[in-house]
Amino acid sequence: MRTWQVGDVMTRDVVTAQEGTPYREVVDVLIRRGISGLPVTDGFRRVLGVVSEADLLHKIEHSGEPEQRRIFEGRRRRGARGKADALLARDLMTAPPVTTYAEAPLPAAARLLDREQVKRLPVLDDLGRLVGIVTRGDLLRVHLRTDAEIREDVVREVLHRILAVRDGLVTVQVRAGEVTLAGRLDRRSVAGLAGRLAARVSGVVRVSNTIAFDVDDTALVEEGRITPVA
Repeated sequence: MRTWQVGDVMTRDVVTAQEGTPYREVVDVLIRRGISGLPVTDGFRRVLGVVSEADLLHKIEHSGEPEQRRIFEGRRRRGARGKADALLARDLMTAPPVTTYAEAPLPAAARLLDREQVKRLPVLDDLGRLVGIVTRGDLLRVHLRTDAEIREDVVREVLHRILAVRDGLVTVQVRAGEVTLAGRLDRRSVAGLAGRLAARVSGVVRVSNTIAFDVDDTALVEEGRITPVA
């Protein structure tokens, strides 16, 4: 069953900066394009780092401060002061960049964004070249799928292709991304698997699984005496 990947939601026309791009030009691009950050690339479109609004704001944050340095200055403050004095993208950017690939599943990209506390991920190809960029907002596009599209995937991919469930045994209703499964199957393991697989369909918010069953085979499955449908 194919679920949406980063390549399905990423922006392919990526605005970039070069190492020597001046501060003012970076600010101009961000404001003019309505974005909050951009990758810094070399001549081979390899991503060297990312310049964000947070990197640029250090110049305003430390504007007018005296040049004196604290004796015990933390790494974070020292880095912020360095960016406040920077004039080129190479000195403004945060490096190394946190990146992903077009084939990465959306949940994996979301976990990476959260773990690294970044708002965007440059997307690389197999040779490490920039092919796109994905933001938090891009990942949410999966929930713009229509209920009809979601239902079709549940019926066709989960019930028909994977579980080989005949028409009429299970009903599928989708409302605002919430899937409700009802009906009756022969085994409890298959009924449970239908719910778990439906939850993996791109755009599904929640699954309510009320499928009844004739035989509770879960104990046999756990013992390895029955192989559940994969």
